[in-house]
Amino acid sequence: MRVAGFGFRKGARVESLLQALNAAGGAYEVSRVATVADKADAAVFIELARCLDLPSEAVEKDALSEAEVETQSEKSAAMYGTGSLSEAVALIAAGPKARLVASRTISSDSMATCAIAEVVE
Repeated sequence: MRVAGFGFRKGARVESLLQALNAAGGAYEVSRVATVADKADAAVFIELARCLDLPSEAVEKDALSEAEVETQSEKSAAMYGTGSLSEAVALIAAGPKARLVASRTISSDSMATCAIAEVVE
């Protein structure tokens, strides 16, 4: 099972999230999408899940610092306590035996990020 984790700015469009997903190489290989709980009810994230016909998951902000991420963003660290929101969300949503298969990618308009994690059996 693969999970695509997303971070996105206010005003992001679904095209930005899809572009970040495609850049991560996961458009047809993920079974679920996830983001931090305070973004999970955003219309753009709900639309993304609907467009992809995938279930969505909300990850609690308090859990994000537990994930070992590969990339570092000062803004993400300040706001969420992790170097990469999308990587942390993907890892946590995929479960305790998850690993990143695609580190954070950024949409061309810089409005969305995506990372993909999978369960290691």
